Amino acid sequence: MEFKDKRIWIIGASSGIGQALARELAARGARLVLSARSVDPLQDLASDLGQGEVVPVDISDPESLADARAEILLKGPLDTMITTAALYDPGRVDEIERDAARKLIEVNLLGTLWFAQAAPGLLREGGKLVIFGSVAGYFGLPKGQLYSASKAAVINLVESLRVEYAPGIDVRLISPGFVKTRLTEKNDFDMPFVLEPAEAARRIADGLASSRFETHFPRRLTWQLKLLKRLPYAISLWMTGRLGG
Repeated sequence: MEFKDKRIWIIGASSGIGQALARELAARGARLVLSARSVDPLQDLASDLGQGEVVPVDISDPESLADARAEILLKGPLDTMITTAALYDPGRVDEIERDAARKLIEVNLLGTLWFAQAAPGLLREGGKLVIFGSVAGYFGLPKGQLYSASKAAVINLVESLRVEYAPGIDVRLISPGFVKTRLTEKNDFDMPFVLEPAEAARRIADGLASSRFETHFPRRLTWQLKLLKRLPYAISLWMTGRLGG
């Protein structure tokens, strides 16, 4: 896939991986639609890039997504739509607050569903629907259980969408490992093979340029977690139990 002159919508562009990906795709010639809940960082990014339609949106709100969809369509269909939006609130099960839990599910899982529902008619024929899972969704990990569960559900959803939306929409899954962002700053453990957002963005763009369904990285970490899922529970749960202390 060539990115030059492709119109690409990124939700979560105000910070972290989403912002780094916007910079990477702009450098490769894409025309961007930039979205997040906060407008000021989007306007600053658009000014810095010298381009970009700023369309504020709350992915957890179907009405907000419908308004954004209608605004975007005024200038025509998209070639690609991407959501990086997610919430992360690590902690033990008995420490999870109910309101925070509801909001996390609304953003991570339901927001992904509402976003996917907006794709038909918004994307050109053969356009890409790009959804972020996480390597945390490969296996239930201690202290990140609700985030892991939400991302496991997202991965399952994207697998279904890949079949349901074919061949008119090319559904892609992105599964990052640890990337230095305001979310991972919450972790109180050493993160293996952690990447800078710019490097993560480069790998994502390269993956989208290929024909692969899933782009996962860094592979030194992701293949270990994929293997963990295939091991007997007697072994895999013993290993994750050691992580949980």
